[in-house]
Order: sequence, then C-alpha cells, then structure tokens
Amino acid sequence: MAEQTNINKVLIANRGEIAVRIIRTCRDLGIPTVAVWSDADRTALHVRFADEAVHIGEPAPASSYLRKDALIEAARRTGADAIHPGYGFLAENADFAQQVLDEGLVWIGPPPSAIATMGDKQAARSAVTRHGVPLIPGSEAGLRDQDLGAAAVRIGYPLLVKAVAGGGGVGMRKVLQAEDFEDALATARREASSAFGNGDVYLERLLTGARHIEFQILADTHGNTIHLGERECSIQRRHQKLVEEAPSVFMDADLRERMGAMAIAAARSVGYVNAGTIECMVDRQRNFYFLEMNTRLQVEHPVTELITGIDLVREQIRIARGRPMTREENLYTPYGHAIECRINAEDPYMNFIPSTGRISTLITPTGPGVRVDSGVYAGFEITPWYDSMIAKLICWGEDRGEAMLRMRRALGEYTIMGLKHNIPFHLNLLNSFSFIAGRIDTGFVDERFNMKTYDRSPTSNETETAAIAATLFAHRRRQLAAQVVTAPERDTSNWKWVGRWERMQR
Repeated sequence: MAEQTNINKVLIANRGEIAVRIIRTCRDLGIPTVAVWSDADRTALHVRFADEAVHIGEPAPASSYLRKDALIEAARRTGADAIHPGYGFLAENADFAQQVLDEGLVWIGPPPSAIATMGDKQAARSAVTRHGVPLIPGSEAGLRDQDLGAAAVRIGYPLLVKAVAGGGGVGMRKVLQAEDFEDALATARREASSAFGNGDVYLERLLTGARHIEFQILADTHGNTIHLGERECSIQRRHQKLVEEAPSVFMDADLRERMGAMAIAAARSVGYVNAGTIECMVDRQRNFYFLEMNTRLQVEHPVTELITGIDLVREQIRIARGRPMTREENLYTPYGHAIECRINAEDPYMNFIPSTGRISTLITPTGPGVRVDSGVYAGFEITPWYDSMIAKLICWGEDRGEAMLRMRRALGEYTIMGLKHNIPFHLNLLNSFSFIAGRIDTGFVDERFNMKTYDRSPTSNETETAAIAATLFAHRRRQLAAQVVTAPERDTSNWKWVGRWERMQR
C-alpha cells in the first residue's frame, strides 16, 4: 500500500486537446497547472488555459515534447510536484516515468516496470499467458528471417508481421500468401528500426472479420483492480481508430463478464496501477484474444466517462496520490450509449491525405448529449509537426439510436473552414446500413467502405459554378451594405401591434 501524498501543482507533458482536457479536471480539483509549449504552439489553447506555461524547444517533437530533460527542468522551475503525460509522446516511456520518480515527483501513471513489460509485445504476451489470458497464435520474437519463414508455415496464412516495439500500425504488415512474406518481413523490419530503433518482429495469425474491443482498467495501490466495461474500436483505417463507442452492440452479458475478468487478470499480471486499457481481438465465433495493453489514458476515454459518469483523469490523480479509487468494487451500472468521432485534418476524398493551414472559421456543436474535446480555435494553425487530430466529438444517448441521431445532428452543425477535414467521412459512415446495423469489423473501412458510394467530390464544372455564384453573392451583399435603409414608421404603438397580431392568430 502506497503512502498518501499531496499534489499541489501538475505539469502536463503534452499538448493539444488532451492537455486542455487534463487542465480542466485539475481546475475542478483546485490544482494549478503548468503547460509546456514548442515554437509551433506559442498561441495554443492549452498554453492559454494553464496557470503557467514554459517554452521547451523547437517544433519538432524530438526538440520539444520528447525532451525529458526539458520537461523535468520545467517542473523544477515552476515548482510542479507531479507530471501527467497524457497520451502519445512520452506517456508510455518507462525511462521517463522512472526519471520523474527519481526526481522526487509524482508520476500520474502506472509503474515504470508495468510500462516496460507491456511496451514490449513479447514480454507482455509472456506475462499475461502465465495468468491464463488467451493469445492469438503467433511466433516468438528475435527469430532470424529463416526461422520466421518456418514459423509462418506453421501459423498459416493470412498473418501479420508485427514490430515488437511497435504501435499505431507502424512496423506492421499484412501477408495474405507465402509469395509476399519476404517483402513484408523486410519492410516491417525497416519501419520498426527507423521508428523505434528496434527491428525485431514477430508473427501473428490474422483474424479476418474480427472486432477490436478494449476494456478500460482502473487499479489503485490498495489492491483494487476493476474494469469499466468495453469500447468498440473496430472502425479503423490502416490500424488507426476513427470511431469508438460504448458499449459494443456485439457483446452480451456472458462475453462481457468473461472478457472483463480476463482484462483484470492481464492488468494484475504486471502489478498494474492507475488507468490503462486492455485491447483484444474477438472473432466471429466470439473467441477473444489479448492483443496488447496501453499503459496510459486512451484517446477514446470520453465514451467510457459518458456512460459511467466517472472522470478518469480525476481517478488517475486520486490514485497517484495514493488514495483508493472512488469505486473499489467492480460494480457499476453503465447508462446509455456513447459514440466518439475523431475529427482530423485530412481529406477523405483524397485517400485521407493530411491537411494543414489556419482555421478561418470554427463553429462547434452543442446541445443535449454533445461533448467536444478540442485544443483549437478560429485562427489556430494546424501544422505538419504533430498529429492531425483537431478534436473529438462525443455524443451520448439513452440508446445507440439516439446517440447516432445526436451525432448526425452534431456533425451537421460542426463547421471548420480553412483546411480539409474528415467530417464528410463520419457523416457518410453514419448513413451506412452496415454501421447502423452494427455489422462491422476491423476491415470494414479499408475493404468495404467507399466514400464515393455515399458521396462524391464536386466536379470541376460544379466548382467553377460555385465560385461564380459565391462571387456574385458577395458583390450583392456589398451593394446592399452600402445602402441606407430606413424602416417605415408604424401608425401605432408596439402594444397595439402585438394585440393585432394576437387577434389574427385566433
């Protein structure tokens, strides 16, 4: 049992919407915050929201947000006694977590040992299998190419070549037949070595038609480990999640109970503490397999918050203080349904190519059951230095139907001008009969969803016509604005005018 400690000021070692998200919870708790910023983020929203802000370097992440020394020094200079890593950057870096602890600071995250074990896919597989957690059939890591070739024959095709230290689809290659194996293996090794400094790979059977379902874990230092239910994350493109929802329409009570027990066992296998996520693959026959553990707060955590009423960042801080979590038993009653759409700066009509530029107009949706987590504003510039995500739009309803209707309404209200974005993709997805019926899997977007089926980009003639019409409209508006218009005088008072109107309605 850890000794309880106070947290008086939190430095957020991140940027964008997640930094803003953490600042808001800290403000609710009365805890001052420190933001860090690169040259590209001088005017960013998280810098404006925080109580203090420290410059840490040039725009490139390696020169700013990945500089462990600069982050520690920023905490020292401002008197911050805790660091929250958010997600991405150094959030799953065991060395950074240990360095924070060695400096006498509070690390708002899991123990470095758990990060290290779960960050190595083979070490993670070894740890969880000792606790009876089912794994997708695969090979060992560190094998030579010749041995991997023999393992591929044993596992059978189709299969995946996966980087041991990989994530987000980097260093991962799908192999459908034996003739493609050598090229895929070489490409995966090259990508992994470049991105992670580690070219080791292993093989894993490719489950076709499978769903990606994850369980939210909370664990404290008092021996309590619980799950908060599942999230459906099967809407992906090239292994990058686009839409998440909770609960999953695929799950039933029995499967949820068995997978939840497995998730807790996997977390306990490495002595996990704080918030984390157990990711699984579930095949068509409802067989489930451990995929990996994300030892941090997930991008999609708001959908769990909306159906449980639990502030996960608040729980992270509470646990880091050495206190028991708010709910010490794995008993909770989720209510309703929540869907999250990631709003990215990318063109869905041009193979999702990233888009950069200044946001000239921004109108965010509001209303019942609508939440927007964002780190941008009108006038903010989206640069090529960081992730393309602009915001997360999350909608809640009493059931999935109401959540989808609210999401359609909210997407229709969302206005972003100045760059390309993927809102048209989300609108078309929600009009897809397969999505409405819940008949989806991890290959749905890549293999069976086509933007042209539901929508299309304007032709050159349509673009020219629209431009001419816009020019004429703007010219007419300027003419009208230059005129002085005087309203005609009425022959009666406002009271009499209203009285006449009321009589007309009878």
